[in-house]
Parts: sequence; structure tokens; C-alpha cells
Amino acid sequence: MLLRLLNSARREAGSRTGQLDGATGSSVGSLASTLASSTSSTSPSGARGFSAHVARLAHFANVTAGVRTTVAAAARHGTRQVGRYSSSASIASTSSATSTAAVSTLIPATARSLVEGLTASQRKAVTWWLGGSSAWVFSMVVLGGITRLTRSGLSMTDWKFTGEKPPGTEAEWTAEFARYKQSPEFKRVNISMALDEFKFIYWMEWAHRMWGRGLGLAFALPLTVFALKGAMTRPLASRLALLFTMGGTQAFVGWWMVRSGLEEPASPHDVPRVSPYRLAAHLTSAFAIYAVMVWTTLSTAFPKPLSMIVQESGSATSVSAVRAMSKLRGLVVPFAGLLSVTALSGAFVAGLDAGHAYNTFPLMGGSLIPEAYWGEDGLGNALSVWRNAFENTASVQFHHRCLAVTTLLGSAAVWKYGTGMSSLPRSPRLLLHALAVGTGCQVGV
Repeated sequence: MLLRLLNSARREAGSRTGQLDGATGSSVGSLASTLASSTSSTSPSGARGFSAHVARLAHFANVTAGVRTTVAAAARHGTRQVGRYSSSASIASTSSATSTAAVSTLIPATARSLVEGLTASQRKAVTWWLGGSSAWVFSMVVLGGITRLTRSGLSMTDWKFTGEKPPGTEAEWTAEFARYKQSPEFKRVNISMALDEFKFIYWMEWAHRMWGRGLGLAFALPLTVFALKGAMTRPLASRLALLFTMGGTQAFVGWWMVRSGLEEPASPHDVPRVSPYRLAAHLTSAFAIYAVMVWTTLSTAFPKPLSMIVQESGSATSVSAVRAMSKLRGLVVPFAGLLSVTALSGAFVAGLDAGHAYNTFPLMGGSLIPEAYWGEDGLGNALSVWRNAFENTASVQFHHRCLAVTTLLGSAAVWKYGTGMSSLPRSPRLLLHALAVGTGCQVGV
């Protein structure tokens, strides 16, 4: 628009100058004719008329020159003014482009939205289904912990993918109990167990297994329905197929873990228990499934990242807000890795019952580093560095304590750093407070 104004001003100035040039030319022509006729006359009145016409011609020429100068100056002034406006607009446009580019460089490239192409009602239904499945996975982890604490995991000595029919009669219960009596756990730990006590641990393990199978059906059936109704995008279907495969594999990993507890221990003094390595694999797989489930649920519920929402708001603080989130992400990602390693070390503590070895803190057996930090195998030989780190009760608990304290300090550092950034949006700030509360609860437990 400013350029059009500039061209219009130039055309107007040219038109005015042209009109004056035409008027001047017409007047000069008229005066020239008069001059010619006057010079042809030799009378005194003709001489006087000639002088008058010359004076008129000179005066009109001066006026015309002055007007042309004024119009030209006005045109040049208008050009400068429009140039200033055009320059200002260019600067503003460049500044806006620079801000957008700055924000764009801070926002990482993201894949296509998992729910792009779905209607609002379809996306809402998928979100609720995935949210319920995520809660079910969480309950599976909790139920697995209860099964572990009640020492019920080795009560069922066989496994079928389609499920096991529980005993229905007293004779079936007696037969099932007889099979359990052949296990190392009964012979070394539960030699005095009665049938009613066996029924309790059997029902605990059976409920844990069937709860997992129920989760598989609750996930597969709605997935099929959504796919048949067209309420499923290709990226989302690929993600959910991966989750379903992980869930099926988790069942095999669970039985692989249980089988290790049904084998005779290497030493006659060892307590039968599942392999801590297999227990760690089972727990890590469960955590991975839960993390991907929650991530997918949030991706369907909030398909547009917060950084993109802030960018599109067009506020003056959008660049600083996105930069703050980018800096916080650089700190949260390694902290999440530390948190995962701490949880994984807890699986080895549970697998070895290392938590019962030392019940004081921060000292372990009266010293900061336990005397039994370097352990021995059943034959009295020193363990290798690798086996000592994962199979020695004292070192496993010591490492877990060190990781736990480091995680606590890391959580405090992330919270302090994040809440100290004034440009951080409200949602990440609330999540940082939730992290602090969750960490405090974990330490208290």
C-alpha cells in the first residue's frame, strides 16, 4: 500500500507539472503572436503594446517556474516520507521474521500428529480408552509388587498363554498343592505351609496373571473396533501395534522370570528366588510399556506441543518462553535417565532381598561403606566386579542408596532451576511442583 501511495504521488506531481508546462506554452505562443503583430506596427501605440506584452511574458514565466519548483519539492518530500514508512515496515517485518525464526530454531522437529485427520469425538474416545489402559497397566505394576511382597509368585508351577483353570474341588486343590511341594521354595522356605495358606498365595498369583490377560483383551478389542470404524491413523496404529507386541512379550518375560525361581539354587544355604536379572528385565519392560502408554495418551489428548502453542500466540514473550522450555528439557532428559537407573537398581534390591540386610541410614552396619561391600560366591571365591555390583547384597543396597540420594538432589536441582525461570509457562511450572511432591512422598515411603 505504501508503494502504491508513492507512485500515486509521483504521477500527481508529473500531472501538475505537465499542466503548467502546457499553460506556459500556450501563453508564450499567444504572446509570440502578439509580439509578431506588434513588431509589424510602427505606431507609438504599437511600441507601448509590445512592451506590455513582454512584461506579461516575463512575469508569467517566473510564476510558472516557482510553481514547478514547489511541486517538485513536494514530490521529493512525499517520496522521502513514504520511504521512511516503507523502511519502518521493512524493519518491523524483518524483526517479526527474526523472532519467528528464533522460535523455530528452539522447537525441535516433530513427527506428524498421531491423531491428525480424526474428528474431535474420535480423538476423545481414543484418548479415554488409552487413558484407561494406562491406568490398567499401572495397576498391573502395583499388583505385581503385592504379589512379590506376599511371596506368591512361585505358587503356580506351570504357565499357559491362554490361562490356567483354577482348582475347583478339594481333590484338585490337593493335586495342585502336591505339585507346589516339589518346588525348592516349599522345601527350603514353606515346609510347614498348610493347604489354606497355599490357596492364598495361589489366588494372588492367579489374579495377577488373569489381570494381565484381561488387560490384553481390553486393549485389543477396542483397538479392532476403532480400526474398523476408521478412527485410527496410520502412525497411531503403528504405535499401538508396538504396544500390543510389548504387552504380549511381557507375559513371556514374566514366565521366564518365574522359571528361574523353580530351579534348585547353586548353594544348599541359598534361599530359592527368581533371578534378579530376569526380575529387572520384567520390571523394566513394565515401566517401558507404562511410559509409552502414558506418552501416547498425552499425545492424543494434546496433539499440539506447548512450545508450538506459545509460538502461535504471537506474544512478545513467546521466544523467551520457548527458550526456557528448551533449557529445562536439556536438564529433564538426563534426570529422567538417572531416575530410570535408580528404579532399575531397586529391582536388584528386591531380587536379592537386600532391603532386609541393613535397616539403618545413612550408615550400613556402623559404617558409611559396608564391610561386606566385596562379596564372595558360595565356594568362598571373590566375586568379579560385575557380579559383585549386581549379586552382592551389601553392594547392591549401597549402590541403590547412592543412586537414590543422587536422584533426590537431582530432583531438587531441576525444581530449583525450572521455577527460577520467570519466563517458564504455567503448565511446566506446575509439573515441576508435582515432581517435588512426588519425590518427597517417595523419600517418605
